[in-house]
Amino acid sequence: MDVRNVDIETIWKIRQEVMYPAEALSYVQLPDDESGRHLGLYIDDRLVSIVSLFERGDRRQFRKFATLQSEQGKGYGSSLLDYVMRQAFADGKRFIWCNARVSASGFYQRFGMYTTGLSWWKKDLEFVKMEKQFN
Repeated sequence: MDVRNVDIETIWKIRQEVMYPAEALSYVQLPDDESGRHLGLYIDDRLVSIVSLFERGDRRQFRKFATLQSEQGKGYGSSLLDYVMRQAFADGKRFIWCNARVSASGFYQRFGMYTTGLSWWKKDLEFVKMEKQFN
């Protein structure tokens, strides 16, 4: 396993394929993508999981976290999220957060994240803000 920076075009392609396959590529492009850091987990030189990171002072947000469907359930997403959490702590961030699909909230809870605020709906999917504070 190897975590590396990934170019934005590859990030967009995987976001669309995994998260919103029925939408146009423009749907998965974020206004602040150019200012973000985009990482991928590679297995034997094959990209299997991605995440985009955005800095907000002492907070790091991760967005559009996705693992190829053929590779889900193998622990790759967990490995990438563990890496992201360890890096946020090492970089002196006080918080890490995301807007999570409610259906995935249990996954994030295993990493010490907790729900903050009320949920909302987008495209027939329910979301909730989740965060973790580092001591």
